[in-house]
Amino acid sequence: MNTPPCAPAAAPGYYRRHIFFCLNERSNGENCCARHHAQAGFERCKAQVAAAGLAGAGQVRVNKAGCLDRCAGGPVAVVYPEGIWYSYVDAADIDDIVEAHLKNGQVVERLRMPAEIGR
Repeated sequence: MNTPPCAPAAAPGYYRRHIFFCLNERSNGENCCARHHAQAGFERCKAQVAAAGLAGAGQVRVNKAGCLDRCAGGPVAVVYPEGIWYSYVDAADIDDIVEAHLKNGQVVERLRMPAEIGR
């Protein structure tokens, strides 16, 4: 059986999970994640991942991102490889994402963004 050219690699990636936080700031007054305290969410996540011993190769990577084009749901973060999009409002939400999803692989449904939310 031939493997399609776009199929994921059989071997695991360098990180088990990757979470990207949109930190984009728009100068034209449009809605953006930076205006919804995205930096604080990113910093909280990075600290919580480190404190839980989840950071590093084979584990979890917390990254900054530019615009992820889902501003209407901001602030937003996305977890890969699952491709789960979250909107969060406070430190408790970030803690839930770290504990449930990044540590245990369980989606936090109450924070999951509806598919139709875009810019």
